[in-house]
Amino acid sequence: MRDPFITPSGLDRINVIGTSGSGKSVFARRLAERLAAPLIEMDRLYWHSNWSPSTDNEFFDKLKNQLSGSRWILDGNYTRTVSMKWEQVETVIWLDYTFLRTITRAVKRAMLRSWSKQEIWPGSGNRETFRKSFLSRDSIILWSIKTHSKNQLKYQSAIVDERYSHIRFIRFIHPNQAEAWLQSLDESKLTKSLAP
Repeated sequence: MRDPFITPSGLDRINVIGTSGSGKSVFARRLAERLAAPLIEMDRLYWHSNWSPSTDNEFFDKLKNQLSGSRWILDGNYTRTVSMKWEQVETVIWLDYTFLRTITRAVKRAMLRSWSKQEIWPGSGNRETFRKSFLSRDSIILWSIKTHSKNQLKYQSAIVDERYSHIRFIRFIHPNQAEAWLQSLDESKLTKSLAP
């Protein structure tokens, strides 16, 4: 894998991946702001109001439309969309944090959202509740627990898969690495702006 501390070349189409609770949405948002690129949230495309899911055809059509632009930051996994989203992607950033760190973050986020009752996406009516987060078979915390090790195996395989040889994979195993990389982008832009 190449050195992740690079200049912004090749960062027009990026997919940020990681187990739920890894912080990929926050990271993707910050990255989009730094690169002044459109942010595409896959969960937002998938879920209708009141947590009603899209059909696959509907979801694929919405995603294909969003990916038609020349620059974007894509936030999300959704394995069944890999052939579509990774056809054009240049860089995949994998937030591969430890099980304990990921689950702890997932629990804290669920508690905060359940307490605040804030809509996940404005106008959607989608809110997390204590019951949904902690007492349901659809719990995002349970989902994080069940998928953490599966995601590690899946993405480790993808990195060496010849089908994805056109993609640069960047793997961060600690939030400090991700933060340093984001800061390196700012420094790179500053260096370019000061160049004669």
